[in-house]
Amino acid sequence: QDRQAILAQVGDYRVRFDMRETVGLQADYQPLEPKRSGGTEIVRVVYDTGDRISLQHILVMYHEGQTILVKHWRQDWVYQPETVLTYAGPDQWTLTPVSAEERRGAWSQTVWQTDDSPRYGGVGRWSYDNGMTVWTSGPTWRPLARRDAVRNPVYDRYLGTNRHVIRPGGWVHIQDNVKMTGRNGGVPQAVVQEDVVNTYDASTAFEPKPGDDYWAATKDYWAEVRAAWDAVIARDGGVHVQEVAETGAVTSAPLMELADQINAGTLTTQAAVERGRVLIADATRR
Repeated sequence: QDRQAILAQVGDYRVRFDMRETVGLQADYQPLEPKRSGGTEIVRVVYDTGDRISLQHILVMYHEGQTILVKHWRQDWVYQPETVLTYAGPDQWTLTPVSAEERRGAWSQTVWQTDDSPRYGGVGRWSYDNGMTVWTSGPTWRPLARRDAVRNPVYDRYLGTNRHVIRPGGWVHIQDNVKMTGRNGGVPQAVVQEDVVNTYDASTAFEPKPGDDYWAATKDYWAEVRAAWDAVIARDGGVHVQEVAETGAVTSAPLMELADQINAGTLTTQAAVERGRVLIADATRR
């Protein structure tokens, strides 16, 4: 039943992103106006080995006759995980042990950025009460999203609870975020609460083929990129990589550009893999 719920997120979707800062928690902070956006996106299975499932999101949008493709985020699910990769503060992610009690019957969800560098990880359980199919995480630290990072705000991280709700005709990702500042050292302090509701409605109103073609052309490259990140994480018990406001990580733009060159036929997969490994090695060297 849990596996069916995870795999129910696969499909072609019109996506609506709705972000609202609702409650200021410091006297001198004024919550931002709500921010809404949207697009069309496909979600595809990267691998499914039973107790491990990986889903890749790819934005497929059309504007003034042009097709816009963006390899978006990836979500990896692991049943009863022994560890989970968690955000430990600026530029640092750490493999965190999961106790036997916490992992019993639970799934971890690890979310990765566009270049397969880490974003956040948490552990939770699927429940099926009151007619709702929902996975709820424990409190999860996350780096700032681009929408916030580019403004250089007073906060520098989120502490959030994530819910994935499967519904007729799609699914919803609900985030309850407390935006925190840790810049003064010591214990991070709460600045403002934010509600995020990202709605995925199944759609046949756009052509998903360009996204599938992109994935067919680049999936072998991205498999090697994932392997390179995984090797660093296993070696170091986590990973240190510089965050960049506009793109998430310092590796994002060059790794994405290599994939675009493969898709355009101007670079071989093997050449791109070799360059990608060097980029990741250089970015994670301490």
